[in-house]
Amino acid sequence: MGPWYYEVVSFDGDYVNLRRTDIESDELNPVALALLPPEIDVGSKLKCEYFQYEIIS
Repeated sequence: MGPWYYEVVSFDGDYVNLRRTDIESDELNPVALALLPPEIDVGSKLKCEYFQYEIIS
């Protein structure tokens, strides 16, 4: 499953809004903060593969 690439756009309570960067899309995907690495910040680049997220830059 994947990989898919995202950028952290904003935080919204217990969720983080992610935008896909590997395809042309303006949609935001809300993801539970608990599923993401604790050191993320707005602008962080993530890779999602098999529903595991990791920071890539």
